[in-house]
Amino acid sequence: MKQIIQFLGLTALLFVFTGCSPSTETKKKGVIAYTPLTLSNPFFKVIGDNIKSEAEKNGYETVMVDPDMDVKKQSDQFDDFISQEVTAIILVPCDRLSIGPAVKAANEKGIPVFTVDAKCAAEGAIISGHVGTDNFQGGKLAGTAMINALGGNGGKVLILDFKKANSCVLRVNGFKEVIKTHNEQNPSEKIEIVAELDGNGARTEGYQSTADALQAHDDLAAVFAINDPSALGAYTAIEEAEKQNQIKIIGFDGQLDGKQAIKDGKVFADPIQHPDKMGRQIVQNIIKYLAGEEFEKETLIPATLYNKNSADKDPELK
Repeated sequence: MKQIIQFLGLTALLFVFTGCSPSTETKKKGVIAYTPLTLSNPFFKVIGDNIKSEAEKNGYETVMVDPDMDVKKQSDQFDDFISQEVTAIILVPCDRLSIGPAVKAANEKGIPVFTVDAKCAAEGAIISGHVGTDNFQGGKLAGTAMINALGGNGGKVLILDFKKANSCVLRVNGFKEVIKTHNEQNPSEKIEIVAELDGNGARTEGYQSTADALQAHDDLAAVFAINDPSALGAYTAIEEAEKQNQIKIIGFDGQLDGKQAIKDGKVFADPIQHPDKMGRQIVQNIIKYLAGEEFEKETLIPATLYNKNSADKDPELK
């Protein structure tokens, strides 16, 4: 008995000196869950890494999962988040409409859902806040870059789109607005959009859709791809057709391999996003929301144009 009393006394002294207890030593404020479009795209991994670091800095744990562009899998992940009673969910929708029921289920349980990069457009789904790129403005940058790439000659253009993502729809709309204005003001330098094909935001589909377009349009002058993976897939198809000196490519995102392709002359330019800022900002907004503080419900970060001059000065590149 005497030994037990001595042990308990030493334990009590330990807690006095350390100023903590087992219940507070590892206690976290909550869990922030993140389900992006896919983690195979480095862009969403950068967002996730910055979500994690910003959350940890503020006392929150993170859960990061990969739906691999499958809205059914993403919906199942929402079920898991709800059963785990996470504090908040950060979403990049695999399908801006079909993810609606999953978001509503989280709404019913009182779990706030925030979107990053791409919006949810499902009717009745409540989104507590959004952080993304000003994609319409970025699309306009892409349109201006396309005009410069074609050097006043005009020509036939393929768009590789991804209509499931609202962000990509906005990019294409901004691009088209600039091209339409250019054509009205410069009819002799007309840029004709001859096809809009699904690049699925991925190399494989970007390659296949470009290869298909080249079968129908041997005189294609340029491609606008809504992200770097589909732009790089397009380049592979163009290179196989030995038309890399004929066809210019405008991408979007500014991933490392996309920037390297610009330096290497494979891609003409990219309106680039800032995924690090997006990841940090969305967590800061969640923390304000949970504290009942005011914050911008929609934060749009402007895209900036990245071209060969930018790449030549970029210390990250080879």
